[in-house]
Amino acid sequence: MVLTTLQKKLLNDFQRNFPISATPFAEIAAKLNVTEDVVLQAFQELNDRNFISRIGAIIPPNQIGVSTLAAMAVPANELENIAAKVSNFNEVNHNYERENTLNLWFVVIANDAEHLNHVIAEIEQETSYNVRRFPLKKEFFIDLSFKMDFENA
Repeated sequence: MVLTTLQKKLLNDFQRNFPISATPFAEIAAKLNVTEDVVLQAFQELNDRNFISRIGAIIPPNQIGVSTLAAMAVPANELENIAAKVSNFNEVNHNYERENTLNLWFVVIANDAEHLNHVIAEIEQETSYNVRRFPLKKEFFIDLSFKMDFENA
């Protein structure tokens, strides 16, 4: 999978300090001496090729709205299908598999507790599996940004 120089810069240089403005992609374009359309197209290609799944802020839990860590016990042969259904909810920002009886984990974010409860109920209805909630007790910050070494890949 060959990446362009621009795509490599977008992946490495904008994990942190992403411009907070009405026109962030135009600001990135100006820093890279390209047009905003070129930046948007490069991000679209990265998304289409599954190098990225979203561009957005990481906001500490429960600072804006409410959230919960959630998990489901899903048979291995259904895991991919159920994970895709869970990912279709706008309120779910990511999900992942763990080696455990509760093997599908995800975070649900909503405006308020009522909406959060509604989304979880919809997930249960859509998937036919119960959702276990694990509300935040103590916050830990893990920096998920990292420098990618494209030369030695």
